[in-house]
Amino acid sequence: MNTAAHSGIAPAPSAASAAPAGKAATAYAHYVPALLDSYEKIGGLNHCDSVNLPTKRAVGQICEDLLQILFPGFHDDDAIAPDSLPALTRARLVSVARRLEEQVRRGVRVGHPGKPTGRTPPIIKKFLESLPHVRELLRTDIEAAFLGDPAAVHRDEVLLSYPFVEAIAIQRLAHVLHNSGAPIVPRMMTEWAHSRTGIDIHPGARIGRYFFIDHGTGVVIGETCRIGEHVKLFHGVTLGARSIAKDDDGHAVKGVKRHPDVEDHVTIYPNTAILGGDTVIGARSTIGSNVFLLHSLPPDSLVIYEEKQLVIRDKSARKKQDALDWMI
Repeated sequence: MNTAAHSGIAPAPSAASAAPAGKAATAYAHYVPALLDSYEKIGGLNHCDSVNLPTKRAVGQICEDLLQILFPGFHDDDAIAPDSLPALTRARLVSVARRLEEQVRRGVRVGHPGKPTGRTPPIIKKFLESLPHVRELLRTDIEAAFLGDPAAVHRDEVLLSYPFVEAIAIQRLAHVLHNSGAPIVPRMMTEWAHSRTGIDIHPGARIGRYFFIDHGTGVVIGETCRIGEHVKLFHGVTLGARSIAKDDDGHAVKGVKRHPDVEDHVTIYPNTAILGGDTVIGARSTIGSNVFLLHSLPPDSLVIYEEKQLVIRDKSARKKQDALDWMI
């Protein structure tokens, strides 16, 4: 069913059927010249010859299909019969590989669209070879969630309902592309996952096995983060940059270490920000909620804000008073 048509809302015209009709053409046509003029004057915002660029719609569909390849049956409308799995996997892999190769090639050619580079085939080869390894990493992530969350009653529940699974699955795939030199497309993939899950992990981040993000909303993991094994984050955690170094012209310096390292067996509770490329959180440390850290911690550290000046009073005895019922 066409949802837009069913709701009474006219769908937006496509590039192939963009001719306005009737009174609307007359009523709104005078706005068009100024908009076209802005297309001409403001460079870098519009790209009519979009065949030269990766497309968000295509990359999003590739991400959907990659999840089907990683987790057959979990992202399908119906169960997959075991005897049909080999042929289905072959068809899916060929389809995704062809489309991903096209999108990566477009990314590689940004800035010189007519110049063949030869960079794309090796990138795709390495990506396809990595899929079994990525699945093994994801198995450890699902295991970490199952063992680390008392609310998880089954591993299939984790895979079906935990948003971090999609976020880390796409990030681990995008990380392979990123490390192989594919531009643009890896970031498009992780931003697709970000838009679905609220979890923002840059494809450049290096993340070890048995990684778990509980709840997940609002987590940000920067490009140069290095995260060890058996690390658990809660919602709202930021592993970010302390400041942005700039060159003599005031431009941000690229390619420097800006984000913290988190060693093995670290737990970081909600709404904590840990910043800085020189910051290292030592192994087996626990960081409590609402902590703001700009410096390193030795292994086995516990960081919390202890309650101070906490007052609890009987509300019924204070109805006629103007003072606060409680204060921190």
